[in-house]
Amino acid sequence: MAASGEEEDVMARYRSPLVSRYASAEMAYNFSERKKFGTWRRLWLYLAQAEQSLGLSITDEQIREMEANLDNIDFKMAGEEEKKLRHDVMAHVHTFAHCCPKAAAIIHLGATSCYVGDNTDLIVLRDGFNLLLPKLARVISRLANFAEKYADMPALGFTHYQPAQLTTVGKRCCLWIQDLCMDLQNLERARDDLRFRGVKGTTGTQASFLQLFEGDHRKVEELDRLVTTKAGFKRAYMVTGQTYSRKVDIGVLAVLASLGASIHKICTDIRLLANLKEIEEPFEKDQIGSSAMPYKRNPMRSERCCSLARHLMTLVMDPLQTAAVQWFERTLDDSANRRVCLAEAFLTADIILSTLQNVSEGLVVYPKDCHEKIRVLSQQAAAVVKQQGGDNDFIARVRADPYFSPIHKQLESLLDPSSFTGRAPQQVAKFLKEEVRPALIPYQSEMGGKIELAL
Repeated sequence: MAASGEEEDVMARYRSPLVSRYASAEMAYNFSERKKFGTWRRLWLYLAQAEQSLGLSITDEQIREMEANLDNIDFKMAGEEEKKLRHDVMAHVHTFAHCCPKAAAIIHLGATSCYVGDNTDLIVLRDGFNLLLPKLARVISRLANFAEKYADMPALGFTHYQPAQLTTVGKRCCLWIQDLCMDLQNLERARDDLRFRGVKGTTGTQASFLQLFEGDHRKVEELDRLVTTKAGFKRAYMVTGQTYSRKVDIGVLAVLASLGASIHKICTDIRLLANLKEIEEPFEKDQIGSSAMPYKRNPMRSERCCSLARHLMTLVMDPLQTAAVQWFERTLDDSANRRVCLAEAFLTADIILSTLQNVSEGLVVYPKDCHEKIRVLSQQAAAVVKQQGGDNDFIARVRADPYFSPIHKQLESLLDPSSFTGRAPQQVAKFLKEEVRPALIPYQSEMGGKIELAL
């Protein structure tokens, strides 16, 4: 069947797979043009409301007209205006004014482009964190349930990817959880540390607003406070240039990159365990592991997480370099870079969290494989295998040796792998009770529901 003209047009253009293939609808919307420009209009409304309350000549009718047209955005007109003016903010000022003719004169009154641009970015970053945090909490919750279930199951430990002392499946999972709990705290802190740019003017001096209020410093400070509160922030940065400090973006992307490192490590462990036939990620009934090898069960979800996590970890280099080259009150070479790296960081984090939740809800453990490997290695029979090339016959040798006859009846219990796992089960129980479950309390209402991946 031939594609329609519109479908064909879409297929002829590059689309980021972060949105077209992977990301959740809510995170894709958070970085959408509609969210961005709708927020610009709300910020213009907040500014007008605050300026009116402080005595500027702005009427209730003008305010009502703005309120009625917050989402009435003519994107075609805005695009045409931007081509003509070469200025995105003024294009949208004109477009908003077109549907608010009575309020046209007071839209953007006293403000600079970064009033809407930077403040919107801060709102979007905050909202992005609010979308990620419950997803991260769900992953931790699912892994905590898994750790609790397998707290006592012995598993061969590895150091340097060489067989080492025993641990348990649940204890190993707690190592993953502990890293993710650190990420949860880091994301919460980064979100809570965000401040509003506020109402600061062209170079951050608030000169235009001081002029509007005829030199009244108190009113300028109150204007800044009022708009900050309306936007849902508790604090604004006390000093800014034309923009908020680009070090803020470093802090945001650094915690997301750290989350990426955690998830990469977890999913690499799962991939290695899949090869050892100890643990596998969920495998759908009709899923194909390989077109040529139908017996394969590739850990494709974990591989996807690792692939995207690598991208997420590299993105922090963008704001590091951007902050380093901001000249004086600002340069515009940050703009195009930030359009890409900020959105991609949150979209990528969103994707890998959703994928890891899917993995953690369906992890399959194979106890017999674990047990046989443990039984061989826990008796330190490697010398027989490595030096003589023979089968491991340590147990047979013990049974055949009269010297060990006093313990032959106890041999099975002595060979029980759980006797070699130390306090791993107790550590799991204490860790989950005292550290993990309390950290998840703020997200309890969002803990339910499994996730299914579309692709």
